[in-house]
Amino acid sequence: MKLNGRIWKFGRDVDTDAIIPARYLNTSDPAELAKHVMEDADKDFPKKVKTGDIIVAMENFGCGSSREHAPIAIKAAGIQAVVAKSFARIFYRNAFNIGLPIFECADAIEGIEEGNVITIDADAGTITNITKGVIYKAGAIPPFMQELINAGGLIEWTRMKLSA
Repeated sequence: MKLNGRIWKFGRDVDTDAIIPARYLNTSDPAELAKHVMEDADKDFPKKVKTGDIIVAMENFGCGSSREHAPIAIKAAGIQAVVAKSFARIFYRNAFNIGLPIFECADAIEGIEEGNVITIDADAGTITNITKGVIYKAGAIPPFMQELINAGGLIEWTRMKLSA
């Protein structure tokens, strides 16, 4: 799997309330959640983000509650991946369960700036900053986790397996 996109950069400890504020949790509709993604971190973000963009953040991205709404909102907004120094454990699992690719790479975070364009090669575990011409080594996503992402998440993967 290869991904290519423009960067939006956020800091450390971005919690699930910043990703999708609790006041919008009266719906599970992905399109409605996408309209409010990251607005408590950047009020104009939902208007600025474009399909194919990538979020880069410092450590502990997705901390806070265990709600799946956070990665759903990110994915529904068209963000194709999140790269961070580290992820909160429950966000990490929820991201793969809904088919959102995430990558841990401490070195890349320091060298990538908002607006840069990067390419991620999930098989090789590399993140290339196209803007700066620098390649970073991230952990490769294991084949089974890539299957989950390619299927669209755990539920879709399970449906595929049951129908086979």
